[in-house]
Amino acid sequence: TTRKKVAELKLEIDMIAPSHGIIWRSHINEIIQAYNDWSTYTTVPKAVVIYDTMWGGTEQMARTLVDQFMEADIETKLLKLRENHRSDVMAEILDARAMLIGSPTIHRQMFPTVADLLCYMKGLKPQQKIAAAFGSYGWSGEAMQLVADELNAMQLDVIDGLKTVYRPDSDDLDRTRQLAADIIMKIRE
Repeated sequence: TTRKKVAELKLEIDMIAPSHGIIWRSHINEIIQAYNDWSTYTTVPKAVVIYDTMWGGTEQMARTLVDQFMEADIETKLLKLRENHRSDVMAEILDARAMLIGSPTIHRQMFPTVADLLCYMKGLKPQQKIAAAFGSYGWSGEAMQLVADELNAMQLDVIDGLKTVYRPDSDDLDRTRQLAADIIMKIRE
């Protein structure tokens, strides 16, 4: 590959000037390693839990997932979409082995911020990720399946997600913990 050919040249690089983004004049070796990791889809045992919520049910599920990952010593990021820009979310996803996306159902659709992220993500073509959808709903509950369909369209390793009616009760939270346990097992494979 081109990457291997360039490495064989053993060039002394003073600057990296990509077609977009900042110009690097220091930390050259670290930047080259980062580009190599990104281009080979290298992941670390990390889970990113991304969500938005209307009445707190999906957020409760997200926090339960994060608690389980942290208890298992899995590096974890919790990102609420209304508080984090899609580019920052994607930066966290880059090296994560797993991502879980939570959405409430609104008008038989996923939440608009979740749809926005998935549209953006699809263009960036993440690979080698475990993925799952989760969320709460009040009437019809389509969001979880719509999110899962988008993740499947990206050819990710999608595992069965979880949806709950209204705010999760103790049984729902037990199922949420089990979802986390299933993902933890896959992260460690």
